[in-house]
Order: sequence, then structure tokens, then C-alpha cells
Amino acid sequence: MTDTNGTNEYGKQSEPDDLDHRTEPDGPDGHNRQDGQDERRRRLAAWRASDRVLSRVSADRRIGERLAALAEAAGEVHDLDDWTDVYGNGVVAELERRTAALLGFPAAAFFPTGTMAQQVALRCWAARTGNATVALHPQAHPEVHERSAFSVVSGLRTVHPTTEPRLPTADEVRECDEPFGALMLELPLRDAGFVLPTWDELVAVVEAARERDAVVHFDGARLWECAPHFGRPLDEIASLADSVYVSFYKSLDGMSGAVLAGPAPLIDEARAWRHRYGGQLFQQYPAALSALLGLERELPRLPSYVAHAKVVAAALTDALRESAVPWSRIHPPVPHTHQFQVWLPYDKDVLNEAALTQAEETGVTLFRRWFSEGCPPGVSVTEMTVASEGLGWTPQDVAEAVSEFVRRLPGSAPASA
Repeated sequence: MTDTNGTNEYGKQSEPDDLDHRTEPDGPDGHNRQDGQDERRRRLAAWRASDRVLSRVSADRRIGERLAALAEAAGEVHDLDDWTDVYGNGVVAELERRTAALLGFPAAAFFPTGTMAQQVALRCWAARTGNATVALHPQAHPEVHERSAFSVVSGLRTVHPTTEPRLPTADEVRECDEPFGALMLELPLRDAGFVLPTWDELVAVVEAARERDAVVHFDGARLWECAPHFGRPLDEIASLADSVYVSFYKSLDGMSGAVLAGPAPLIDEARAWRHRYGGQLFQQYPAALSALLGLERELPRLPSYVAHAKVVAAALTDALRESAVPWSRIHPPVPHTHQFQVWLPYDKDVLNEAALTQAEETGVTLFRRWFSEGCPPGVSVTEMTVASEGLGWTPQDVAEAVSEFVRRLPGSAPASA
């Protein structure tokens, strides 16, 4: 699979799934944009009103609610009598120090986006290695979600050690037929199904890159939830790489922002490039405070989400197998993190209407959004996330929700190709 989230006007994917910010391009009268906004409001209203969900995301909440929750809780993680940050000091510097310590690196820099953080990291490494070629997976985030920013903005070139829907093996890294200065590994590889290698495989891949005199950078937007799969603490996982980027909104419920962690000289240079890229913002305390709250509240809970995702995935497998749908696929069959994919042989519009109607009529949201772009004809995929709200779901709850969902599929027959 090369595209589960739809494409933008440049033929590349828009990022999220969870944030659901995409609309159709405007027609001459703007109707498509309005239709898209109306549909989005309908989805948000249904999800918000649902009593039972597997997860909720911050973008589902209204502005006032989000601000009130932040104001109420922020004192738990930082002294609110402190002065507001200015160009990265104060609470932003505290977030950098705490993240660097968690990942076991001597230094870290806060960025407004992961896209900027990774461009800066890889261009800094390119200057040090003398090679601007980055080896990464063709389904990695910079290749499908960033409008070719590596090449267009940062002068980097990419090569792909593998096209298989998984991270490259050590042999594939060794046998890559072009030299590269950096190997970038997305942990987990989201678009392939949030998949991870084993610990021994990851170690071997890193060693293979070192044999080729390449540095290793981890795209760790979702690194936080990888620890249970690897059976290692975060700092031990991060220590395999020369630099690591982490996000605060994808799994930790932060408002926005990312951190690049690595050796002090690299981070010093990254700060200079952050300024050049326009990322040295005047004040960022709401994002920084929400990130600190994520580290305090959500990070310790992630192992329980990962464990329960396996329960939910197994229940979905059984319930769909016993239902009237012709076939189904849970990928990976046993989730590597608290997120995984579900595939069904129907058009996305059919599945989205069934999911939304179920939420509106029963107050249960099982599936959020389905996508068909890049899938075989008549097949669609959705991404599942199990978070705190999903911990109370039993296998029976999942089975009942599947039954209600399938009941809303017209004729329980697949869409024609």
C-alpha cells in the first residue's frame, strides 16, 4: 500500500487521519470546500457526542475547552508564576531539557513542526558527512507527507533500500547500490501499518549503516509507544541513533511541536538553522506546557494502550471473521504499538457513512475515517488507535460494535471494482 490517507493537489498524501483537516479542492463556486466543512462538522459532532470511543484526539475539542483544560492542568508541570518564554527560553527550555534526558542525549531543540526538525537534522548531517543523500523507506513521512521538502527546500536526495511494506533489513542496507550519508528510520513505519522490526533486527540495521560510514537518524514521531514492543526503555532505543526527532501531539495529546535530540554540536547548529527556517517563534508556552503535560500524563499510560490494542485487534479479527463481510484484514495481526490498520472490501464512502451513522444513532464510535486512495478497487483502509477511552472495551463490546457497523453496510456485499 502506498497511500491510505488521500492525496493533495501535488499528488502527495496529506498527513492526518486523526486531525482530519483535509477538504476537497474548491470548485468554481466553492461548493466542494463548504461541503467538506459541513461533513467535517457532522463527524466532529458525532464523535464528540459518542459515549463509547476507542480514543479521542485534541482536534476533536472546541477551542474554549482546550484552553480551559490547559489552564487548569499546566500548574502541575511548570510554575505558572514564571515569565512567559521569549524565543525559546523558560518553559520551552525546560521541555528541551526534560526530553533530552528521557532520550539519553546531551542536548535538544524545540521545533514548531517535525517537518522542520527533520529537514534541519538531515541537512546538518549532510554537511558533516559530505553526502546529501538520505536512505529511507518510500513510505516514510518525508516522502509522502511533506511535498518533497527534503529536495525542494533542503537540497537533500533520497534513495530507498527497500520497497517492501516494512523497514529495511540489514542486508538491504548493506546492498543499497548508492552511497548515502544518513539512514533515516521511521519508528514505527506508520503508512505500512505502524510496523516495527524486532530489537535484534533494529540493532543489525543500525550496524549495517555504520559499516557504510553513514549516520543514523530516527523519525520518532511515535517513538514513545515503541518501548513495549522492543522491551527496552526509551533512552536505550534512542541510543542506537545519532539523532532522534519526537512529536508531542501524535501520541501525547500535545497541541503541537517537536524536539530534535542529539549531540550538543549538532543541536547548536540545528538552532541556527531553525532560525533560518523561521522556526524561532516569539512565544510557544501553550505548546510547551501541553507537551510537558503529555510527558507527565500520557507517556506512562502508553504501555497500557499498546497492551489493550492487542485485545481490541484480536476481538476485531474474530468479530469480522464471523460477520457478513466477505473478508477482512487486521494489520499487523498483533499490533506493534497502540495503532494498527483495518482493511475491508468496500468503497470508502459506504464505510464512512456506516461508521458515522452508527456513531450518531448508537453513541458508539468504532471506526473514524476510511480511505480508498492507493488501495485496490473496492477496498478501503482505516487506522485504529486505542487510548485511555478504549481501555474499558471488552471483546464483547468490540463484537457488538462490529455487528452494529456491519448491519449498516448495504446488503453486506462488497463494492464493485
